[in-house]
Amino acid sequence: METTIPFWIAAIFASIFVGLGKGGLPVVAALAVPSLSLFMSPIAAAGLLLPVYIISDIFALVAYRREFDARVLKISFFGMTLGVVLGGLTAHLILEWLITFLIGLMGTVFAIRMLLSRPRDTKTASLARLDKGLFWTTIAGFTSFISHNGGPPWQIFTLPLNMPKSIFVGTSVIVFSYVNFIKLFPYILLGQVTFTSVHTSLYLLIPAAISVYAGVIAVKIIPEKVFFKIVTWALFLISLKLMWDGLIKGLF
Repeated sequence: METTIPFWIAAIFASIFVGLGKGGLPVVAALAVPSLSLFMSPIAAAGLLLPVYIISDIFALVAYRREFDARVLKISFFGMTLGVVLGGLTAHLILEWLITFLIGLMGTVFAIRMLLSRPRDTKTASLARLDKGLFWTTIAGFTSFISHNGGPPWQIFTLPLNMPKSIFVGTSVIVFSYVNFIKLFPYILLGQVTFTSVHTSLYLLIPAAISVYAGVIAVKIIPEKVFFKIVTWALFLISLKLMWDGLIKGLF
């Protein structure tokens, strides 16, 4: 594993992105793996960052432990588990660039639709549909296993539900904490988490933990309508980036 000064700079920024994302800032954590991919394969970067995600999850769970939608959690636990299992069984078969491109395409189309629709109203929250929820959370679990990019499919499922800001963030934190935990064992079996990678990850825990609380404070300050507008725009930009990354990997 390359451990030059530029690597450590990128790794520290990646851990900060993870912490801010776990603190509730929209889609920021999706920047983590691409940052480290400049120095290693995306799969190796995902393995290196998984312990950072898990420790950050613990701090985030403390902050948002009482804020969640129980029905969304039940649907998501089942769908995410199925997605992670599928990811583990097919990790050696899939075309990563194609999955990356398709997830980016879906996220882009959905974000454009959200940006062109009426402003959201959390006073008229929608009931989560089982079929739609299982579909998108299975995809989210699968893409989360492959490259920690479960955010776009997850948001396609949850944004139309019009959950209040705190419930949206808390539910997201709990769901992805669960996903990161169940990914750990198959990551170890596949050799993506090793003693060497964990040793490197330990140095990244402090900036990640501090960033979690910075993210929590920022979420409390940002007005709700502005927050969800940021979420949607972040989804749009990250999805465009995923499409671009997929195309570049596919062509070259």
